[in-house]
Amino acid sequence: MPIPPDTGSQKQWPALAAAGVTVVLWASAFVSVRSAGSAYSPGALALGRLIVGALVLGAVCLVRRESRPPLRAWPGIACSGLLWFGLYMVVLNWGEREVDAGTAAMVVNIGPMLIALLSSRFLGEDMPRRLLAGMAVSFAGTVIVGISISDDGHASILGVLLCLLAAVSYAGGVVAQKPALRHAGALQVTFFGCLIGAVACLPFSGTLVSEAGRAPLSATLNMIYLGAFPTALAFTTWAFALARTTAGRMGATTYVVPMLVVLMSWLVLDELPGLLTLAGGALCLCGVAVSRGLSRTGASAAAMAAERDADAEGVAVR
Repeated sequence: MPIPPDTGSQKQWPALAAAGVTVVLWASAFVSVRSAGSAYSPGALALGRLIVGALVLGAVCLVRRESRPPLRAWPGIACSGLLWFGLYMVVLNWGEREVDAGTAAMVVNIGPMLIALLSSRFLGEDMPRRLLAGMAVSFAGTVIVGISISDDGHASILGVLLCLLAAVSYAGGVVAQKPALRHAGALQVTFFGCLIGAVACLPFSGTLVSEAGRAPLSATLNMIYLGAFPTALAFTTWAFALARTTAGRMGATTYVVPMLVVLMSWLVLDELPGLLTLAGGALCLCGVAVSRGLSRTGASAAAMAAERDADAEGVAVR
């Protein structure tokens, strides 16, 4: 039976909504990290955030009576847990202490490009011209935002290398997570990935305990927020969306984050953005719009392919 022309678009809306929740919460994380990072060292902040995230996700799994993921999902879960939940969070927190926010944004945002390249190489995903063009426009916007908010003289080779490592670990984690979602639900993949990341960060437990004893309440509350929302909720909605689209297109969606960070800093921290910053943010949005665009025919084909994959695996993403 032929699929109506708008079926693919309709099936994309849940994934788009989930991606929207993710980028908003990830953008808010940059504001919260400013408070928590002033009292907690990079490793301690990552561990505290992951412990809170694992507790929240674990409670939800108990309520929903989620079972353990099948064996075929574990390689991807373990890899994404170590690379994305563990390594990425530690080195990004560390890197942002060594370079200014603008430099960090420019370096880390090569991540979506790496995701597209790695997903093409290891997952066999296509790299359509529209995706590449949109990513180029968004990255140009990120560079403009980075230049506009950079602090002259506050950068180091170590900081740049740490941000580069963060981008690589982020990209590797996303590409590893995609196959796991063919065998397990978004909640399962996120919970066990977060748990693995927390276990990997346990060497920082002594530092976390000592710093928590003297940290101001606002910093600790921001760390709890980071664990409950930008980690537990946002990583779950990310996995939900990733299961329904390609890794390359999901990576391109995160180029919305710089613009949202600018707006949130304006509203929450009363940091008035300059015209150059706003122009760069607008470019980021334009690039995402280009990269996410699909014709009706392409959308229908993508929906049909997704249905075939789901039927073949016999697993519904929960």
